[in-house]
Amino acid sequence: MNLSEFQAELLAGHYSNAVPVQREVGYQLAEHQHSFDACALITGGEITLLVDGVVHRYGVGDVFRLPAGTVHGESAGPQGVNYLSGRREISTP
Repeated sequence: MNLSEFQAELLAGHYSNAVPVQREVGYQLAEHQHSFDACALITGGEITLLVDGVVHRYGVGDVFRLPAGTVHGESAGPQGVNYLSGRREISTP
């Protein structure tokens, strides 16, 4: 996916404007979850997400989407990872 397509997806999905994120080589984050939906476009390197025991690798041009509450772990690839990330806040009744 290219940047224009990604920005259009964020807008259509009511996500916040994308913010750049950079994770260095060796970055790892143990299982955790977010209170928001996340949508991210990989712009450099790669990231690995572990969701429900399944490994998912994303490289340049790939988009990953994580619904709020999804328990996941993450780690940067051998060159680290850069991505643009949008958030969609979840309202609670």
